[in-house]
Amino acid sequence: MRFRFVFSEIAIGLRRNLTMTVAMIITVAIALALFGSSLIMRAQVSTMKDYWYDKVEVSIFLCGKNSGGPTGTPSCSAGAVTDAQRAQILADLTALQPTYVQAIYHETPQQAYAHFKEYLKGSPLLDNVSADMLPESFRVKLTHPDQVAVVATEFQGRKGVQDVRDQRQALAKLFRALSALQLVALTIAIAMVIVTVLLVVNTMRVAAFSRRRETGIMRLVGASNFYIQLPFLMEAALAALVGAAFAAMALVVVKAVIIDHWLASTFTFTAFIGWPVVLTIIPIVVAIGVVLAVIAAFFTLRKYLRV
Repeated sequence: MRFRFVFSEIAIGLRRNLTMTVAMIITVAIALALFGSSLIMRAQVSTMKDYWYDKVEVSIFLCGKNSGGPTGTPSCSAGAVTDAQRAQILADLTALQPTYVQAIYHETPQQAYAHFKEYLKGSPLLDNVSADMLPESFRVKLTHPDQVAVVATEFQGRKGVQDVRDQRQALAKLFRALSALQLVALTIAIAMVIVTVLLVVNTMRVAAFSRRRETGIMRLVGASNFYIQLPFLMEAALAALVGAAFAAMALVVVKAVIIDHWLASTFTFTAFIGWPVVLTIIPIVVAIGVVLAVIAAFFTLRKYLRV
């Protein structure tokens, strides 16, 4: 009988406040979809960082024939790198294996020019570049991408070394832009969650006011606070659950259509998150939506169900 009464009260409450309940469902769905999308974006940025930082190399450019002179690099003032300097640099790099250095690749000017032609195929810039204009280099793959400073400190400014470049510097601007975009999305999502909580509060206040006579009678016959509040709490939880279900479907669409169908096929040079990440985010989003709705309803009812 008690359960039947509770469910009948839920049905009555939803019917009386149908418009506000629909508004709450839509708001919850939008807020949680934005919040879940911000979590997906965060996971995607992390995946891209792991993918690209794992491929990051440190380039040690050696002095060439044109590296010295008054306007050249001081470490190249003696001219092109000598065989002894090259051998010493390679020996010192080898000594850093495997603690700091995972692999070492030597690239001659001719190999650098071949790569240059491959990257800029059909470009008019090729007419103004020759192999002797490109520096010889060692491409160093690090054991841990965050250990760039070890290699840079060891070889920067050494005789025979023109420059030491960290490829992470080129990626840093991209990831800063992505992080800023992620912060904007998260801010919007939090704002929408706050709007959702306020809407739940308002909906519960209206529901409590419209059923004040029934709750007064229940209070007079000795019903407990929890028993009186339970139909309202379940209304809020049910509306939040329906909104969360729509948000979950939106996240599935984001993964299947936007990420897998569009982004992954367009930007084939990077990695994208898999389904396990999305399937981990969805329960978090649903739980947050339901819990916030129930908490907001509970504290609202404490005030407006006093008889």
